[in-house]
Amino acid sequence: MKITVIGGGPGGLYFALLTKKRLPDCEIDVFEQNRADDTFGFGVVFSDETLDEFLSADPESYDDIRNNFAYWTDIAIVREGTRTIVGGNGFAGCSRKTLLQLLQNRCEAVGVNLHFSETVALNDIEKRFSDSDIVVVAQGVNSPIREKYDADFGARIEETRNKFCWMGSTRPLDAFTFFFRKTEYGPFCAHTYQYEKGRSTWVLETTPECWTASGLDRMDEAESARFLETVFAEDLQGHSLITNKSLWRSFPTIRCGNWNHKNMVLLGDAKATAHWSIGSGTKLAMECASSLSDAVVTHAPDVNAAFAAYETERRTPVEITQHNAQVSLRWFEDMGLHWNKERYEFAFSLMSRAKSLTWDNIGLRDAAFLEKVESEFYDRYERCDGPAVHKDRPTPMFTPYDLRGMTVQNRVVVAPMAQYSAVEGDVTGWHFSHYTNFARGGAGLVFVEMTCPTPDARITPGCTGLWSDKQEQDWKHIVDFIHETTSSKVALQLGHAGRKGSTKTPNADEKGRMDIPLDDSNWPIYSASPIPYFTDISQTPVEMDRAKMDAIIEDFVASAKRGARAGFDMLELHCAHGYLLASFLSPLTNQRKDKYGGDALSRARYPLEMFEALRAAWPEDRPMSVRLSSSDWAEGGMTLDDLQVIAQSFKDAGVDIIHASSGQTVPWQKPVYGRMWQTPFAEFIKQKIGIPTIAVGDITLLEQVNAIVAASRADLCALGRPHLNNPFFTRQAAGHYGVKHIAGEALGWPAQLQSGEYQLYREAEKLNEKALDLAIKARPNRRHYQCAD
Repeated sequence: MKITVIGGGPGGLYFALLTKKRLPDCEIDVFEQNRADDTFGFGVVFSDETLDEFLSADPESYDDIRNNFAYWTDIAIVREGTRTIVGGNGFAGCSRKTLLQLLQNRCEAVGVNLHFSETVALNDIEKRFSDSDIVVVAQGVNSPIREKYDADFGARIEETRNKFCWMGSTRPLDAFTFFFRKTEYGPFCAHTYQYEKGRSTWVLETTPECWTASGLDRMDEAESARFLETVFAEDLQGHSLITNKSLWRSFPTIRCGNWNHKNMVLLGDAKATAHWSIGSGTKLAMECASSLSDAVVTHAPDVNAAFAAYETERRTPVEITQHNAQVSLRWFEDMGLHWNKERYEFAFSLMSRAKSLTWDNIGLRDAAFLEKVESEFYDRYERCDGPAVHKDRPTPMFTPYDLRGMTVQNRVVVAPMAQYSAVEGDVTGWHFSHYTNFARGGAGLVFVEMTCPTPDARITPGCTGLWSDKQEQDWKHIVDFIHETTSSKVALQLGHAGRKGSTKTPNADEKGRMDIPLDDSNWPIYSASPIPYFTDISQTPVEMDRAKMDAIIEDFVASAKRGARAGFDMLELHCAHGYLLASFLSPLTNQRKDKYGGDALSRARYPLEMFEALRAAWPEDRPMSVRLSSSDWAEGGMTLDDLQVIAQSFKDAGVDIIHASSGQTVPWQKPVYGRMWQTPFAEFIKQKIGIPTIAVGDITLLEQVNAIVAASRADLCALGRPHLNNPFFTRQAAGHYGVKHIAGEALGWPAQLQSGEYQLYREAEKLNEKALDLAIKARPNRRHYQCAD
């Protein structure tokens, strides 16, 4: 085979090395436009796990570079001079120039042909390399070849908000260190690490507003370095900043629908970028290089099979890393929201920002740090009139939470989940078993599914209602049973399907689809504007006039009064998922020209009128929440600015807590799913507006609940599917953490279940011991690390 690699960065060189040593008869040429000793940037950083992968892939290159690493185990977080250490984080830094030189040497040793100072002309590629079986495009983030064939690669590029530049310094560092400084212009952060003796990398970052206000947008390299030396004067300790093509820019997130075209295949940042705040750029490039090499070696000379195997193996890990990086960079874009957090709350929030580190695994890394986070949380909790919990140390997850006259015993919420099991709106034995089971399982708050005030407000014929005396009594039977036998509270969620109404239940559609109209007996549907959900499939809704608006408000008020008599502890107004009230909030579904359309505040007018009418009808001592669509995940939809305006309006109207959901407004949405994927919306609302929030969306693990609450991302955590699979999720979490008392009082388990408590806690203790043993054994090799002073 003949292989051409265009781009002599770490990814391209590593691929050439690994492939040539296993296919010695393969001719491999690497073309690099810069000179052999040119490099831009300063250091690269790798985790323990990545180092172990390098060791297994090519022990020789690992041996060549390991003595050039700077090793550390700690992360230091310095905010305005206060230093917090988090241990147990194995990392190593290396000079980028040294890494390139060592990889170049290894490539030459195995017979790779290296060509430097050679630019590949774009118009020449296919002709010049027509005899190459494979052309590896490893040119980096600004790859001209990817740009030339962007339609074939399906390239999409998204510019992020914050501005950053790479600099260096002679300041020695004993840990990977974040320096945070607040100026009159706004916040700055320096991501720093030592990569060789006497040299450290400094990645300087700030918000675009601060960048402009400080004048950095008008400074050259030298001027910006001198300015930043004044910002970080105390942290630099007399050392200066060094520049090397240190230009301010925004980070581009690149995604490609196809990683290959003809005989060309993308590698490294040319195909996908992940924000540098999780230290993944060089790591991803070299891991993908190893995978591509494996695929070529395994499938040669079948190039198409090799490309398919490479993409199959690496696409999911790359996309997961990109998602984690996006969440990480969001934390830094919102630096100002976190600034006033307390010392350990701030540090824990930073450490857990990318969601891969949660309560339990941070505790495994540094138990002393987590203990400080926990103690500070209890201090803060007790200052806010919470009961004294320091002695019991129940973890944040098991601290009670007050909303008006309601106290939930823990932070676990059963999310509202449609069951499509009602008969003409009436609940059945299934609903009784379903909801009471969750309460027996110990959840602090149990939501019932979206319940409708009239038959024509339902999504499907299987949806529950609250418009008759029978329905009121049936709901009361469920609520009374929960109150009599458990400590759980119960929330009623009222909603109207709007343009997504009069549809089949999923099991009634032959393909299991959602939002498909009934075959017959459809009822009229309404919305903010006459836009069908599915073009040419769905009914066209009637645009609501004033009379219909008033009538629906009256229907909701009547249901709310029934809910109060039925004993529900909390009322939630559903303004999400593209249903009636959400259709007013989104510019994609609200095209009205009257006072109920237009800007975000005008679009929120009718939902606010609804809320105010319900608040007036609902008992004063019982809380009310709103489930709010935070994003439509579609171009032209809700923005964060819209969300801020709408959330503030509901707060001003008297809402007690906001349930932050998103999506399902339009069928062409493109949500970015992942662990706790909607939690950033809850955090944004909580920190920006100063109102309690409920987080929801792929929260699946008990340690995630603790992490979200401890980092002040939300006050309550709603879990749906995990409760379907394990209704006793909360009870088992108490066993895992050994929580038996809160503020001196025993947990409120049903008396009938108390005989099982000893076994619950004993088995959890055994499982914890086994898990700890496995975690310790699974840790990668620790290599001569230094600890921070």
